Amino acid sequence: MPEGERRTSLRDLHHMTSLVQPARVFIDPLDGTRAAVEARRWVWPLLILALCVSASGTFFSLRWDATPDVIRQLQSSGQLMGLSEADLLEKIETESRKALVGGIAKGVLLMPLMALLLACILWLASWLFDRPAPFERLLSAAALALLPIALYHLIFTLCVAAQHSITVARVGNLVPSNLGVVLQGLSPKMQRVASAVDFFNLWSTGLLGLGFSAATGMSRGRGLLLALALYAMYAGVFLIGLPGQGGAQ
Repeated sequence: MPEGERRTSLRDLHHMTSLVQPARVFIDPLDGTRAAVEARRWVWPLLILALCVSASGTFFSLRWDATPDVIRQLQSSGQLMGLSEADLLEKIETESRKALVGGIAKGVLLMPLMALLLACILWLASWLFDRPAPFERLLSAAALALLPIALYHLIFTLCVAAQHSITVARVGNLVPSNLGVVLQGLSPKMQRVASAVDFFNLWSTGLLGLGFSAATGMSRGRGLLLALALYAMYAGVFLIGLPGQGGAQ
C-alpha cells in the first residue's frame, strides 16, 4: 500500500475510534469509560451533547404553542388588561423566537461550558484528595458523564417531533424519567425532591464517578461516592432549594 493511502487509512481508523470509543460507555460503562478517559476522548462527546441539546431546543420551539403560556404569564403579572391583540401576537412571536435562540444557545454554548465547569470541579476534587490528573482526562470524564443527558435530549427531540403542538406544562411528562412524574399527590417540596431522583441524572452521576476514578486512579467505589455527593449538592441547590425560594412552596 502506498504511503499516502496508508496514512489516510490510519487517519480514518483514528477518527472512527474517536467516535466509537466514547459510545462504549453505554454498553460497557466500566471498561468503556476507563478506555475513553485514558485516551482523552472529549471532543466527540461534547459535539454529540451540543447537537442533541440544540436539536431538542429547536424542535421544542417549532412545536411550542406559546399562546396559552404567554397569556398565563401576562395574567399573573397583570399586564394582560388593556393589551391590544397586535401587541399580544407580537409578544407571542417574540417568545417563540427567544425559545428558538435559547434552545440553540443552550446546546452550542451552555453545555460545553457546563462540561468545562464540571472538569474544573473534578480538578479541584483531585487536588483536595491528592490525586493529580491531567486536565484533559478530567475534561474527558466530564464530557463522557454528560452523554446520558445527550441521550435524554435525543429521546425528547423524537417525542417532540411526533407532537402536533406542545405546551410547557406537558414538557415534564413527555419523557417521564424521574420519580416526581411517577409519584402523585406529593407536596410541592417533596415533588421537587422526588424530581431530583432522575434516571438520566443518576446515570450521568455514575459515569462521572467512574470517569474520575479512571482519570485519577482512585477506587471506583470512592469515585462513585464523590460523584453522588456532588450530585446531592447540585440537586439540593438547583433542583430543590432555588425553586423553593422562587415561590414553589
